[in-house]
Amino acid sequence: MKRFRSFGVFSLCFCCAIAFAQNAALSAAPQADSPRWTGWVSWVADGDTLLVLPDQAHEAIKLRIQGIDAPERCQPGGDASRDALIDLVHRKTVQVIPHGTDTYGRVLGRVEIDGRDVGAEMVASGMAWAYSFRASAGPYAGLERQARRQKKGLFAQTQPMTPKVFRQFHGSCQTP
Repeated sequence: MKRFRSFGVFSLCFCCAIAFAQNAALSAAPQADSPRWTGWVSWVADGDTLLVLPDQAHEAIKLRIQGIDAPERCQPGGDASRDALIDLVHRKTVQVIPHGTDTYGRVLGRVEIDGRDVGAEMVASGMAWAYSFRASAGPYAGLERQARRQKKGLFAQTQPMTPKVFRQFHGSCQTP
């Protein structure tokens, strides 16, 4: 009987140790509502989505740059938009100011590199649209108007199709 009791104590201690380790790992990664945090960009999925490995964390966070909408990868201009974001941030240290999560569970946030707003640079270069919020034109609407006037990037096309409209006509680029 004594042998079973010590096994139960061992199991309880082991389970507590695992729970403590998991909690410590979770607390090391910044949350969607954390203040500004710093990380290293390990992957660029498209012109507005990246994987960022936060300092002192072991798992990358999928992040969508708030305020912009870049073309889908299979959409005209999609690869050019992704390449532009790669040139700006891939394998570099960035600062993230999170603003919650989107419907896909990605962290939404402003991304800065060396004090420069990455979203603003993507829109100003014509590699992304300014994302409109309900009644607001969004923070980068003026930059988009200027890029359109100068026919930069995506706006060199006669009538570039926004990603939202593209998805309505063609569906998502993701294959099942």
